[in-house]
Amino acid sequence: MTTEKNGILLILAATLLWGTTGTAQALAPAGVNPVALGALRVIIGGGALLVLALFRRSFRGVSQWPLLPTAVSAFFIAAYQLSFFAAVSLTGVAVGTMVAIGSSPVAAGLLGYLVRRERLGRKWLIATLFAVAGCTLLASGGGGLEVDLKGMALALSAGISYAAYTVSIKGLLDDKSPDAVLAVVFCAAALLLSPLLLFFDTGWVFTVKGAVVATHLGLFATAGSYWLFVRGLKTVKIGTAATLSLGEPLTASLLGVVVLGERLSGWQSGGILLLFFGLAILACGAGDNFSEI
Repeated sequence: MTTEKNGILLILAATLLWGTTGTAQALAPAGVNPVALGALRVIIGGGALLVLALFRRSFRGVSQWPLLPTAVSAFFIAAYQLSFFAAVSLTGVAVGTMVAIGSSPVAAGLLGYLVRRERLGRKWLIATLFAVAGCTLLASGGGGLEVDLKGMALALSAGISYAAYTVSIKGLLDDKSPDAVLAVVFCAAALLLSPLLLFFDTGWVFTVKGAVVATHLGLFATAGSYWLFVRGLKTVKIGTAATLSLGEPLTASLLGVVVLGERLSGWQSGGILLLFFGLAILACGAGDNFSEI
């Protein structure tokens, strides 16, 4: 298996974990504020990633650390959390997740070219067209899914933030250990978000349901997923990684139906098939010599 295919599989595995975040939020105790939930997710995840990096001695030999890319990554990770969880609370799990991640491939492709001069092939273009079309159908009205304009704007902001932090983290991975990069960036993001907890009730964390939800979001949907994602990102182009991340809304929509009882219309079911097809083009065609665009 090629290095690129390994990277693709790692990113797809990360998207499966990311796809559980909206459902986890929906299963949280009643009255949980989405801002507090997003902040706790990063704080728990950042702490776990720091412990892992220290255990694996990932900071050995590091004498200097690029402050600007780290600050940019931390800012956009924090912005993504706030925008995403607020969007999901307004639009519902499926629509919020699909708009947030569905808007990211084009933004990531453009940023990857402008910042890193990564040229993307026709394979990426075809796969992205199929995947984004699938997201569009999934986000269509009907099926009992709520659409809120403010929520859609927040979801779009989350998608752009996702693209921005993917580009900045990719730069850090050029000469730094993935474990060290994750630990520093997520701890910085946690510092940015932690003051917000002073303004919201967090007593729900000490309930059984609240503790389970917070632990899942922090350890699995954050620390575990990003641990997989950055390793895949080392060998996969930014635009490709963003398109592969459309596996998240696919997972979220299926969980919304199976776990939360949300209904999908015929168009939305067709969107799932298009998403599968688009992701399959990238997953099965890695290393093919498609012309660059």
